[in-house]
Amino acid sequence: MKMMLIAGARPNFMKIASLIEAIKTYNDTAKTPIYHILVHTGQHYDAQMSQAFFHDLGLPLPDIDLEVGSASHALQTAKIMQQFEPVLLAHCPDVVVVVGDVNSTLACALVAAKITYPLPAQRSRPLVAHVEAGLRSFDRYMPEEVNRMVTDALADILFVTEESAAENLQREGIPAEKMYFVGNTMVDTLLKHQRQAETSTILSRLGLHNYPYAVVTLHRPSNVDQRGTLQEIFEGLSVIAQHLPIIFPVHPRTMDRIKDFQLGQYCAFISPHTAVEVDRASICCLEPLGYLDFLCLMSHAKLVLTDSGGIQEETTMLGIPCITLRDSTERPITVTHGTNVLVGSRKEAIIHHALSQLHQPVALHRPRLWDGRAGERIIEILSHHVFHNTAKRITNMLASALAMS
Repeated sequence: MKMMLIAGARPNFMKIASLIEAIKTYNDTAKTPIYHILVHTGQHYDAQMSQAFFHDLGLPLPDIDLEVGSASHALQTAKIMQQFEPVLLAHCPDVVVVVGDVNSTLACALVAAKITYPLPAQRSRPLVAHVEAGLRSFDRYMPEEVNRMVTDALADILFVTEESAAENLQREGIPAEKMYFVGNTMVDTLLKHQRQAETSTILSRLGLHNYPYAVVTLHRPSNVDQRGTLQEIFEGLSVIAQHLPIIFPVHPRTMDRIKDFQLGQYCAFISPHTAVEVDRASICCLEPLGYLDFLCLMSHAKLVLTDSGGIQEETTMLGIPCITLRDSTERPITVTHGTNVLVGSRKEAIIHHALSQLHQPVALHRPRLWDGRAGERIIEILSHHVFHNTAKRITNMLASALAMS
């Protein structure tokens, strides 16, 4: 069995790490092992946005790096498709696994769904499996929503993280036999690395031990690409910073917008590499952190403010109050079972809900099957699909040959 795993952006690496670990475990006892090929599209190419994650998560270096870089949605998607097709034809995997909802997810799923392998390949095309299927924000203006919907329509096997995702797929006409509720691979990675993250020195470097602070992440175009919206968010954060310092690892895209819009007056820029004392009443901006440093920082935060889907899930697992700077979420279980509150991007709402959350007791309710074993379930299901279908195809071929003789 040959499996091709696709990663393109930072959130993908945490999910892929769980699958690679599960493949290793499976191969320890399997009579027929799984051979996996890791493809990095290069959608995130900044060292702290991708390369550092390979080190922190113990991932092998990619077997193939498409090095597509940044571009518009259309151009980036097209470049990934153009460069992925010959890779797929060269290796002819049994399964292509795409994760999440970035442009790489959509592009590689589309190529794999339409490909025809050259003879004498064992199958005409690969199975396409989507990990984290069925999530919906119901906001078509989000590029990720379009990616999710199209990928799910193309996929042969859909792995869901929560019950609402399966309900969404059923409404869209996806047959129930294609869906598997397996849990959350990002949670697998968090649970595995939680203890290791505690060895990070990020808190001592920032002078944050035994001192309450908030963490912010911000990268979505709807929040950072309009000067007025980004400034309003910063104005809200500045008020919150009067109550506790804000640590803000800045996404490269967001940093570009801060410079373009000349909003640097809201930020105190610091380095995470040397010991500093954070300004207790500032938005302390630093470069993106590696996985372990950020997990440690987030785990000890009094509050997290974000527009990231993955961080909504991680704060739910950690029991950290989360303020999501969006009007909708594709992960409703983080609101119904977790610590997440949707507030949008208006400064009055941000200030009100953030200060309210600081004084609310946190109830920890871990969603069902978020237990660290999602990757194992996925690999077991995929191995059954591939080997069962291969045996069925061989049986049919033999029957046809005997009939002809």
